[in-house]
Amino acid sequence: MSQRQVLQVFEQYQKARTQFVQMVAELATRPQNIETLQNAGVMSLLRPLLLDVVPTIQQTAALALGRLANYNDDLAEAVVKGDILPQLVYSLAEQNRFYKKAAAFVLRAVGKHSPQLAQAIVDCGALDTLVICLEDFDPGVKEAAAWALGYIARHNAELSQAVVDAGAVPLLVLCIQEPEIALKRIAASALSDISKHSPELAQTVVDAGAIAHLAQMILNPDAKLKRQVLSALSQIAKHSVDLAEMVVEAEIFPVVLTCLKDKDEYVKKNASTLIREIAKHTPELSQLIVNAGGVAAVIDCIGSCRGNIRLPGIMMLGYVAAHSENLAMAVIISKGVPQLSVCLSEEPEDHIKAAAAWALGQIGRHTPEHARAVAVTNTLPVLLSLYMSTESSEDLQVKSKKAIKNILQKCTYLPALEPFLYDAPPNILKHVVGQFSKVLPHDSKARRLFVTSGGLKKVQEIKAEPGSLLQEYINSINNCYPEEIVRYYSPGYSDTLLQRVDSYQPLIN
Repeated sequence: MSQRQVLQVFEQYQKARTQFVQMVAELATRPQNIETLQNAGVMSLLRPLLLDVVPTIQQTAALALGRLANYNDDLAEAVVKGDILPQLVYSLAEQNRFYKKAAAFVLRAVGKHSPQLAQAIVDCGALDTLVICLEDFDPGVKEAAAWALGYIARHNAELSQAVVDAGAVPLLVLCIQEPEIALKRIAASALSDISKHSPELAQTVVDAGAIAHLAQMILNPDAKLKRQVLSALSQIAKHSVDLAEMVVEAEIFPVVLTCLKDKDEYVKKNASTLIREIAKHTPELSQLIVNAGGVAAVIDCIGSCRGNIRLPGIMMLGYVAAHSENLAMAVIISKGVPQLSVCLSEEPEDHIKAAAAWALGQIGRHTPEHARAVAVTNTLPVLLSLYMSTESSEDLQVKSKKAIKNILQKCTYLPALEPFLYDAPPNILKHVVGQFSKVLPHDSKARRLFVTSGGLKKVQEIKAEPGSLLQEYINSINNCYPEEIVRYYSPGYSDTLLQRVDSYQPLIN
């Protein structure tokens, strides 16, 4: 065989390998092909090609593996069991930028599925190599490495700590300062994933100077970047008062309020979440948000969107109102109650209704004035029907009941209470009767109205245990009226009168 023929054989072999990896990489993009590829043992065929002498074959083999591992955890598990990870990590440090991107993609695709698979990546020493890639000259390599690190960190605090210990955080903070938008997005997302697990991890991100750089990007025109920036700031602020104050000190107000009007629904949601995570900590932080116009802006945002996008805003209003009478009044003045009532009535999801019920309870629980502001929106009958509905989730029933009690115990607006005399179950009824027993002794007009509306008659029909709190409330109400009026409206009184008629002997002249 001549030298030329030998070379032709090698060329054909190389061409066949190239065609094979390219075809597998292409087939792996379609879900319907995955099972067939898996059954054909494609993993074991790709593995030696990761060390091929031809760089393009190596890169395409890594890309194909990444696409397969990305599909489900069984295939990701096969990458781990096939001892492919050590080869990838070794090559990640040695090869060109194209291979580095493909290898980081495989690590990300494996690590995303479960903490166990992410731990396998940590165990094979990948973190140090990925962190080195964060310093690569090529932004695509940095992006691929940041993405892989974020997917590892998001599972739990232990994996997140491993990413921190590898020295990733300062380099991720440098990445969010790079000009490439895609790199900024992924780095901000990774910082968010690290921060979310504990105050200590969030503090590590803060200590690296992340807050100031994140805060500067709140008004970036790229919606996907804003989503990640707002998420990262939320994950930092949620843990403690100190961390929330650090976020506020970066002068995010009133700038962040513009995000509540963004065209992108998830920018709105993440902005509401950030404001919620700050408001929940202290009355002072909530007051700062009120002063910046944050409550009115969140209420407008709730009105402009639907479903889960509303949820953090609804909760934010509840947290603000829970802190104090004045803050709850700020929510009322900004017309928060009608908006929450709308959410309670029109949202189909129980968990959103439950959040609205909770928030309304926090607003109405402070004083009679607060309770009246909730009661006049006709919210109480809606809460009662949700509490009594067998179709409501347990959480919605609990939150509705608690809200009703919170509002009733302060409500002196009797027209809103009266329907409850007819519809409420015994455990709610006692609170309603209790409020009447507090108001009627001091209000003659209300006493008269209570008789003419049928309220006094209804109270006489309530069967209460002798000596119970409910009986005491009924006695207090009855003591507000002459004895003959109470007798007149008591059950069976008409029969008594008829008996008297029957036994009455008229005087005959």
